[in-house]
Amino acid sequence: MTLLQVNSLSRSFGGLKAVQGVNLNIQAGSLTALIGPNGAGKTTLFSLMSGFIKPDGGEIFFKGQNITGLSAFKCARLGLTRTFQIVQPFAAQSVRENICVGAYLHHPQRAQAVQLAEKVARQVGLSGVLDQAAMELTVAGRKRLELARALATEPQLLLLDEVLAGLNPFEIQEMIPVIRGLVSAGVTVLMIEHVMQAVMSLAEYAWVLSQGQLIFEGTPESVSKNDKVIEAYLGHGMAKRMAQSAQGAP
Repeated sequence: MTLLQVNSLSRSFGGLKAVQGVNLNIQAGSLTALIGPNGAGKTTLFSLMSGFIKPDGGEIFFKGQNITGLSAFKCARLGLTRTFQIVQPFAAQSVRENICVGAYLHHPQRAQAVQLAEKVARQVGLSGVLDQAAMELTVAGRKRLELARALATEPQLLLLDEVLAGLNPFEIQEMIPVIRGLVSAGVTVLMIEHVMQAVMSLAEYAWVLSQGQLIFEGTPESVSKNDKVIEAYLGHGMAKRMAQSAQGAP
C-alpha cells in the first residue's frame, strides 16, 4: 500500500530551484533512503513533505489524503513526523521531559505521556539516562534523543534526516539495529543518509537527488552501479565499496 505519494513537487528560493518536479512513492512498512550530494535539496524535500515549508507546485498525499501545504503540526497529528540533522533538545530538561514533548501530541495527560516516553526510551536505548539532563548527553545520545522525541509522536511515517551523522563507526553499528527495529515495530522509514554502508545495510530502495532533481531510483546495489550517480555523487571508489558491501565482500 502506498503511504506517501509525491507528485511533481517543486520549491524555489529566489533564483535557486531547490526541488524540481520530484515524484516518489513510499510503501507502508518499507525502509528506504534519499541520498545525494550536499546541497542537492534533500532536507528541503523533507521539509516540504512534513509541512515545515510549502511547495511552489506539486501535490503530496499521505494515506490517500491531500496534505499539500498542511502545517507540520497537522502532518504530525496525521502520523507523519521528521527528525532534524542538527539536534536541538531542551538542554536543561531531563531526557524524560524531552521525550514527553513528543508524547504530549496524542497524550495530553502527563501520566500517559511519561509512560509512553519511558517505553520509547527503552526502544532507542535511553532507559538508563532518563533522569539525566539532555545537555549532558554525548553526540550519540543526543541523536537517540532526537529519534525518541519523534517516535513519541507515534508516527506511521518517520523521516530521518542524517540520524547517523557525527557518529563513529562503533556508534553507527549500534544504531543500525535500532533503526531496523522501527520498521519491525510498524513504523515506515525514509532516511536521508551519507553513510553509504548503512544505506546498503538498511535500505531496500533508494532515490538519488542532485541539484533538486531525482536522477535515479532503485535498489542500493543498482544505485552503486549507475553512471549518473557515480558522476554526481558517489565517485568510483565509493561505488566500488558499495558494490562489494552488497555482495558481502570484505
